[in-house]
Formats: sequence, C-alpha cells, structure tokens
Amino acid sequence: MQVAKWGNSLAVRLPAELVRELGLKEGDQIDLVKDEGALRVRREPRAEEVLEGLRRFRGTLAPEDRLSRDAAHER
Repeated sequence: MQVAKWGNSLAVRLPAELVRELGLKEGDQIDLVKDEGALRVRREPRAEEVLEGLRRFRGTLAPEDRLSRDAAHER
C-alpha cells in the first residue's frame, strides 16, 4: 500500500480484497491499533448497529429499576 497526500493529510488506499475481508463500506470509521507489534484495523460500529444493540434492551428493565420523569424533576 502506498501513502499519498490528500489535501493537508496523508491517506492510504486499501486494496479491494482487504476491504471485502474486513467488511468495510464507504463512510466507515476505522482505527489502526498497534497490538503486540502488529498493526490491527478495527472498524467502529455503524449507527444502525449501535441502534440495533440498543433496541435489544427495550422493555427489559424491571419496573422498580425504571426511571420516572416526574420523580426525576421532583425537588
């Protein structure tokens, strides 16, 4: 891979095979992490993945653990 100038930044173009292997899409956010001498690519969760994870928790709190808007605004 080659490092190239992109505006005031540097960029690396990823080969298509690596993009497919990592399941990357345009607009994905990735982190490059040095892990015991190796460089790892970690994809940040997409918005729809985060929302799906939150939806799994909908309605799972016990009634005594639920927050009351009225109780939160009591003085």
